[in-house]
Amino acid sequence: MEKRSEEKFALLLVDDESRIRSALKRLFYKKDYLLYEAGSAEEACDLLSRVMVHAAIIDLKMPGMDGLWLLKQIKQDHPGIMVIMLTGHGSIEDAVEAIRNGAKDFIEKPFIAESLMAKISQLHKIWQLERENRQLKNEMGLRFKYEKLVGSSPAALQLKQLIYKVAPSDTTVLIEGETGTGKELVAKAIHCHSPRSKGGFVVVDCTTINEAMMESELFGHRKGAFTGAHDNTEGLIMAADHGTLFFDELGELPMGLQAKLLRVIQEKEIRPVGSNRSKKVDIRILAATNRDLQGEIAAGRFREDLYYRLNAVKIEVPALRDRMEDIPLLVNYFISRLKTDFSTVTGISKNALLLLERYRWPGNIRELENLVRRVMALSQSRDITPDDLPDKMTGKVAGPAIPAKDSLAAYEKAAIMNALEKCDNHRKKAAKLLRIGEATLYRKIRKYSPD
Repeated sequence: MEKRSEEKFALLLVDDESRIRSALKRLFYKKDYLLYEAGSAEEACDLLSRVMVHAAIIDLKMPGMDGLWLLKQIKQDHPGIMVIMLTGHGSIEDAVEAIRNGAKDFIEKPFIAESLMAKISQLHKIWQLERENRQLKNEMGLRFKYEKLVGSSPAALQLKQLIYKVAPSDTTVLIEGETGTGKELVAKAIHCHSPRSKGGFVVVDCTTINEAMMESELFGHRKGAFTGAHDNTEGLIMAADHGTLFFDELGELPMGLQAKLLRVIQEKEIRPVGSNRSKKVDIRILAATNRDLQGEIAAGRFREDLYYRLNAVKIEVPALRDRMEDIPLLVNYFISRLKTDFSTVTGISKNALLLLERYRWPGNIRELENLVRRVMALSQSRDITPDDLPDKMTGKVAGPAIPAKDSLAAYEKAAIMNALEKCDNHRKKAAKLLRIGEATLYRKIRKYSPD
């Protein structure tokens, strides 16, 4: 049984020649490493059953069981150990075979000391990063409670750590990132971990609010303030009182309202349309954008003073291509969340997962979610397979990326057709299977089959 990992980086030196082992020890004796040595593959295996090792330098050619055999044993029994192979002149083919079997690198004898030390230094840095990542993952697992923000990659853990640090204060936060990266989820996670979590989380979608009525929707209005104002309305800002107000796609906010939002941040008060009195409001403001706001400032479309007010803390949400390790977690999360009575998909095949991890994801997490939604609507299998994936992911056809906002209508239509087929066109049963009312199902059938 293996001992627990030591605080120090442990390096194993395996060579049947004692003079080579001595030379290797002299190279690393000044380093703060734990050094172990073995004169054969069998001796190394025995040693590894008793101590924890993080990296190994292994001679390829040894009497008895050779270095390649030892490498295969290590990758089978201790897959976390990083291996560099020492090869004699003319054994490059064997070295390539070692790389195929999991060696990190190889170096020829007689080796150049500086080159070997540089390679081991790289492995040491990898070990340090992985250890820090494990520690951070453990800490975040205990502290981070917003489960909808899925991910355990280094980029995701750093994001969660920053969210956790900034959440307790009332500091304004500017959340930047590409379309589909999950900026609103980041804002909700900040709210969830803040003292305001029991208050409201109100979203202002700056792309959909009617510009003519935006001031009224934000600040509220008094009865009679304009035609159609039959009652007093509090507005979105006041609805977030004692909670969090999130401006999504802030770069779309008109200049006139930018000035009024700046006043809200500075004075913590609002004045409803048609009123001559201001009202105090207790809110925290978060904002998100996929635009280059500094470029917008230079173009005269965004106020510089508002930018610096909102940019007290900036959070950059990583693109999915920068956190590919999270794809298996995200796929399983979406399968679980999107599962219905008629969907058969419960997992994903290894080959399909490999294809997803090779794709660049221009639409980020939203594109991945829409893909899973589509497959679950169409597939009759338990696992997502390469046959379920678009040609651009399998390499059958090189084509442009599907937009992140893939057509949900297409998925909905496919789900309805799937349910009707399963229920032999019995609409009442299909509606029950889809968990929607019969009237809703009839309306959607007419929508998708107008003839």
